[in-house]
Amino acid sequence: MAGGTDGREHRVQVRIGVQFVPKELVVDTAQSADEVQQTLADALAAEHGVFVLKDRRAGRVVIPADRVGYLEISEDEQRSVGFGTQYT
Repeated sequence: MAGGTDGREHRVQVRIGVQFVPKELVVDTAQSADEVQQTLADALAAEHGVFVLKDRRAGRVVIPADRVGYLEISEDEQRSVGFGTQYT
C-alpha cells in the first residue's frame, strides 16, 4: 500500500470503458496514474496484449488491451482516520 510520510494514503480511481460493454468498470488502485498509463501502453504495444490492473483488495481486472476504449484516471489523497491536525 502506498502512503505518504504525513499519514495520507495515495489513491487512484480508474474508470475503464471497454468496447461493446455498456457499463464502464471502476477500479480503485494503489498504483500511480503513471503506472496505470504505462501498463496500458505496454499492453497495447504487445501482440495480443492484456491490460492487467491490480485493485486495492489484491484482486485483478484483466482486459484484452485492444478492447479498451478509454481510461479516466483521477488521483486523490485520502486523509487518515483519526483526529490528526496539521499546523503550519
